[in-house]
Amino acid sequence: MIADLKKRALHRSRIIEGQIRGLEKMIENEDYCVDIVTQSLAIQKSLRSLNKLLVENHLRTHVADMFEQGGEHVDHAVEELLRVYEISNNRSE
Repeated sequence: MIADLKKRALHRSRIIEGQIRGLEKMIENEDYCVDIVTQSLAIQKSLRSLNKLLVENHLRTHVADMFEQGGEHVDHAVEELLRVYEISNNRSE
């Protein structure tokens, strides 16, 4: 991984970990449902931010290498990106 992106991704994952612990406590304490949903939505936003960093790293490293190699490697890179695109568009909300 690119050092800066790795650092940012690890930081984001630690934030998410704390958010999850907070969510668990809210559920255990039977906090107000809307507050719990709000926390859950914040976690989802953080996960999207983490995913963006991971995709950026993939594009700048693996995909760039695949395009340099050409041929079937380009096709494989495009297929991977299309799969990620499909997954992100088909997630249930």
